Amino acid sequence: MLRRTLNLGILAHVDAGKTTLTERVLYAAGVIDEVGSVDDGTTQTDSLTLERQRGITIKSAVVSFAIDDVTVNLIDTPGHPDFIAEVERALSVLDGAVLVISAVEGVQPQTRILMRALRRTDVPTLMFVNKIDRRGAGYERLLPAISERLTPAIVAMGAAAELGTRAADFTPSDSTDAAFTARLAELLAERNDSILAAYVQGEPGVSYRRLREELAEQTRRVLVHPVFAGSALTGAGVDSLMSGIAELLPAAGRDVDGPASGRVFKIERGAAGEKIAYVRMFSGAVRTRGRVRFGRNGERKVTAINVFADGSAVRRETVSAGQIGKLWGLAEIHVGDAVGAPRAHGEQRQFAPPTLETVVIPRHRDDKGALRVALAQLAEQDPLINVRQEDTRQEISVSLYGEVQKEVIGATLAAEFGLDVTFRETTTICIERPVGTGSAAGPGTEGYKPVLRRFPGQARLSPARRACAATVCCSQSTLCQRLAVFLSPLALAIGHVPQSAALQRIDRFNHAGAFSGAIPTMVTRDTGGEVWEVVACGRPILSHRR
Repeated sequence: MLRRTLNLGILAHVDAGKTTLTERVLYAAGVIDEVGSVDDGTTQTDSLTLERQRGITIKSAVVSFAIDDVTVNLIDTPGHPDFIAEVERALSVLDGAVLVISAVEGVQPQTRILMRALRRTDVPTLMFVNKIDRRGAGYERLLPAISERLTPAIVAMGAAAELGTRAADFTPSDSTDAAFTARLAELLAERNDSILAAYVQGEPGVSYRRLREELAEQTRRVLVHPVFAGSALTGAGVDSLMSGIAELLPAAGRDVDGPASGRVFKIERGAAGEKIAYVRMFSGAVRTRGRVRFGRNGERKVTAINVFADGSAVRRETVSAGQIGKLWGLAEIHVGDAVGAPRAHGEQRQFAPPTLETVVIPRHRDDKGALRVALAQLAEQDPLINVRQEDTRQEISVSLYGEVQKEVIGATLAAEFGLDVTFRETTTICIERPVGTGSAAGPGTEGYKPVLRRFPGQARLSPARRACAATVCCSQSTLCQRLAVFLSPLALAIGHVPQSAALQRIDRFNHAGAFSGAIPTMVTRDTGGEVWEVVACGRPILSHRR
């Protein structure tokens, strides 16, 4: 029997029980003999020391198991919003997903963000209401909230009983449940004319088997989302979920004879420091000792291949369409690179980029070079940290999603690279851009009056932040230099002193000859905003956000 392959992601808001569910599924599939504990640091997918210490998933992990004739490559993704970049990279290689929702907390902010991303990327998704054994748990009362806040196209796949107790269980619905059959027919009829005609006319011609086949079809087309329930801790409802995964989610395409085409979604370093690329193959195959193209112009020989099967990655000569493999030998490869022929539609960003930044400082001055190398390796695994060095002060900065990510970077530098570092206070990333173009006039030109104007509704940065360099767009280089000289200390003044003092500072710059008497200025104020704009001749030529 030809086995099918399904690349499955498990996603959730942090602490919804995603990793525990992964453990329970692996146990039910016979991959592990005992269910690991997040609190004890004994889970299969949380393999990093930091993950075991903190009890959270930091890096995506892959593990394989079988359900009947389906080989499932399960990708366990982080739930904490600081590591959303890991989720984004995993989305590009999934055939289907399970979105885990806590039966106690219900639909949470990250749940909504993840569901929107899954729908934008057309990933078929099942939902699993977890923790029905906890006090305060609900199932049927959560369905309206799921319908309202995530998607109205849901169908409850069974009934939960004994909620809030260790005896809580989930019973899947079948053909003997008339109410379930009616609900299912009504939902499917909205998107299938033949079922609609039979439903409206009251014909008994639509069999339960036909309804299940149509449910699978509409689930694969991301039109309907079946909702299961259970407890990852006790195992209740997990068998029903696994049956739903095999029946309702689509297997990967098997274009083995096509051109080799894959995508790198994860990079890690081996024990000897060698780079290892995790690749999902969409068509064709990559073979050991064969040369493969990747990225824009890279081409290297693959020295070794591991393919995920039967629980972990095993050494193979080939990784082919639908499979996930680990490739050695591609030293210059990066996360997000295409392997072989690039796909017709490239990877698209689903989540906002980091909005915070901090400066990384080695406690020992001699470690600066080693710090740059270490951060460069971390950037291979997560390019969005955007490691950069400021030319004047030679300070190294990184972008962040939050404080937990900063703590993890510091702990990783200490544990893996032996570097003791400190961080400056986290600040919001400052963005400066020209907001328009205009003809800047020289001294004495009629109608020339630069204006510094503030607009409401923009995010405020820390007053202690160093003023950003001015960006000027005008036609006269001399004026550009004068505005740059003027705006930098002015921005610093605005960040540290009240508005009245800033006005006095501006006047002093004028009287001191900052503009050689050529540019009269004035400031207008609108409360609630922190973006400033220089306007000349009625047209904006410069903006400054603080």
